[in-house]
Amino acid sequence: MSRIATLEIEGKKYEFPIIEGTENEIAIDIKTLRGVTGGVTTIDPGYKNTGACESAITFLNGEEGILRYRGYSIEDLAEKADFLEVCYLLIFGELPSKEELDKFHADIKEQSHVDEDVKKIIDGFPKAAHPMGVLSSLTSALVAFNPTSVNVDSEEEMYNAIVRILGKFPVLTAWAYRKRAGLPLDYGDNSLGYVENILKMMFKKPTDEYVANPIVKDALDKLLILHADHEQNCSTSTVRIVGSSNAGLFVSISAGINALWGPLHGGANQAVIEMLEAIKEDGGDTKKFMAKAKDKSDPFRLMGFGHRVYKNFDPRAKIIKVAADELLAELGIDDPILEIAKGLEKEALEDQYFVDRKLYPNVDFYSGIIYRALGIPTEMFTPMFALGRLPGWIAQWREMRLRKEPIGRPRQVYIGETLRDFKSVEKR
Repeated sequence: MSRIATLEIEGKKYEFPIIEGTENEIAIDIKTLRGVTGGVTTIDPGYKNTGACESAITFLNGEEGILRYRGYSIEDLAEKADFLEVCYLLIFGELPSKEELDKFHADIKEQSHVDEDVKKIIDGFPKAAHPMGVLSSLTSALVAFNPTSVNVDSEEEMYNAIVRILGKFPVLTAWAYRKRAGLPLDYGDNSLGYVENILKMMFKKPTDEYVANPIVKDALDKLLILHADHEQNCSTSTVRIVGSSNAGLFVSISAGINALWGPLHGGANQAVIEMLEAIKEDGGDTKKFMAKAKDKSDPFRLMGFGHRVYKNFDPRAKIIKVAADELLAELGIDDPILEIAKGLEKEALEDQYFVDRKLYPNVDFYSGIIYRALGIPTEMFTPMFALGRLPGWIAQWREMRLRKEPIGRPRQVYIGETLRDFKSVEKR
């Protein structure tokens, strides 16, 4: 029996169907609201209570700390899969067979070459340009080198567009870093695995061989998996709404990069390191700053603790904390910033104020620590986040296009002036 919700407006009742997801999520379907009521809409700033779509990609339960990709727990995927397997899973819905994975990787490598003219675009940026701005511009520029639009009804064209962006995006990310670092642009090595090749493209010096440390590679692999998708967040919903205009994959992803750039979204891990550096400059007293964080009259905010969605421990943070501990032990880094981070973590996990409010270290806290330990500068943290989120953006764009979702067009409640008479400039 179908379930309904009843809305009463000024004594008149309207009925709307209730939709139930496979994980028992309940939503009221109000797509006919404006039509049947003669113009009534809802208002929900930030869309915190509004579902923009039905999706089969990622399930997130913030109250219980659950994250699953296509039904697989994030814990299982981080432990047993590699990043490329997770890419395939998110985009196509199932884990690949050995043959499917090998073909997927081979096709990505085949598409990894970036037109040499793209280097001319990079040359036009000042060395001080933020890598996210460079990455967004280069991703948009790919359209100029691949001008034909993708026929979404053709599996072959869709697949080719997907492997093309998966092949070129790591190159562009590495180039954005190397431009900033003053290093020659490098194409990497197609004999390497996907993540191993990313490390080589970023860190290989012109005069040295580069061999990735397996613990470093494993830590980055896990971090990319944990960032691969996170339901309808700001950048993902941006990709979907841009794509809903039938914009292509590359420009939709470029829009997602720009949304991710904000400090309230992908820039959070950069903000963590900047906070740790500020604490160091102040003398490094973690207890002092924990007290400041608890003082409501103090403007100081503790970055990297708590989460807008997770009301319990961020499941990704549990996984990446282990990888961070292993990495720091392996590399034996003596860095006062990382020591301050360990101090804050210990304080937060033991302080009743933070425990009661479930303000635990989140994935941004630990990812910032890992990137710092790897020698990645803070301005590259968000591009690395984008590299991880790429398969999620692709999967969401593909799903939206295959479902032929309507163009995004939010409504508003107008609060401006009512009709006014125009006065000539002499009478104003």
